[in-house]
Amino acid sequence: MKILDRYIVKTMAFYTLGVMLMWLGVYAFFNFLNEVSSIGQANYTAIEAMKYVAMDLPSVVYAHSSVIILLGSLLALGHLASTSQIIVVRGSGISIMQITGVVVKAAVAFIAVLILVGELVAPLATQYADNSKAKALGHNIQAKSQQGFWIKDNNAIIRVNKNFDGQLFGGVTLIKLKNSNTLESVTYADKAVFDGESLKLEKTNDYQISRNQEKFYNIDRDQFEQYQTQVSFDEEFIASLRKEPYELSTWYLFKQIRFLSENSLASDAFEVELYKRIVKPFTLVAMIVFSMLFIFGSLRDASLGKKVFLGLMLSLFFELFSRIGGVLSLRLDYNHFLIASIPTLVVLVFALILLKRKSVQ
Repeated sequence: MKILDRYIVKTMAFYTLGVMLMWLGVYAFFNFLNEVSSIGQANYTAIEAMKYVAMDLPSVVYAHSSVIILLGSLLALGHLASTSQIIVVRGSGISIMQITGVVVKAAVAFIAVLILVGELVAPLATQYADNSKAKALGHNIQAKSQQGFWIKDNNAIIRVNKNFDGQLFGGVTLIKLKNSNTLESVTYADKAVFDGESLKLEKTNDYQISRNQEKFYNIDRDQFEQYQTQVSFDEEFIASLRKEPYELSTWYLFKQIRFLSENSLASDAFEVELYKRIVKPFTLVAMIVFSMLFIFGSLRDASLGKKVFLGLMLSLFFELFSRIGGVLSLRLDYNHFLIASIPTLVVLVFALILLKRKSVQ
């Protein structure tokens, strides 16, 4: 059985690698065409464009890992079925469920490797690619972060009009609250420096708001050369504000959700992305198991290729349906984890039951 396991895994690895190379080749080609318009500007040459495209490939592999492994697995099984090798394997006493177990374990191992690539290599490669491209074009490396943001930090609300590089802010307003509906002070500065632990506002206008016994409000205005306040977020959190949830690593997604939840802020989009990643290996297993129904049901069918293609299309439709479910859970405010996991569990259980029935026939 170990020899058979190694043979199936080797065949799956060969086809999965082939699919990955073709997939990356197509993406690299179109991404390079997208960069052609920038070639010739400043120091941005064709070599720089190719380097930028190449450094972006790890994130492409991670984003499409499920589809790549699904395609590779089905092509490998289709090859074994079309050459009657699966008939020989089953004739030697190996059941469908045992073959399925080998395929699933191999697929899970493949996606574990790609998850490590996506979590550890892809963020560093993407950041390097962006910085290298910006430098070659003569832009500020953080030019794309010029947009501002609002952030609630415990009893303070901070408004930044411009985020220059994650450390230097412009047009900063600091609003402090005594409680949920009582204003304590408002501080404004043209410039502020963030060191990862505190926010240093320079040349500030500070407005202290107090209430006297007659319930009238008094506003006292002061000016300071420098005003410093402690904050609970860090530089990595600020960097994440200019990224979409799918661009963040899983660890930063978790940190973002925790920070937003502690400050009673909406974290739904980040939760949906986190749950999608948690369920992703199970979704891949469900798609493979579901597709194998067509493989084993067509060993003597001349249209095996059509059946494999049908299984692939249904599996991809299932993944698309899962993604749509995540969007609907955001719009309709349903439980995000249940919406992400229930379709996968239903399809997985249904496919396993049918495979079990085929196995005993």
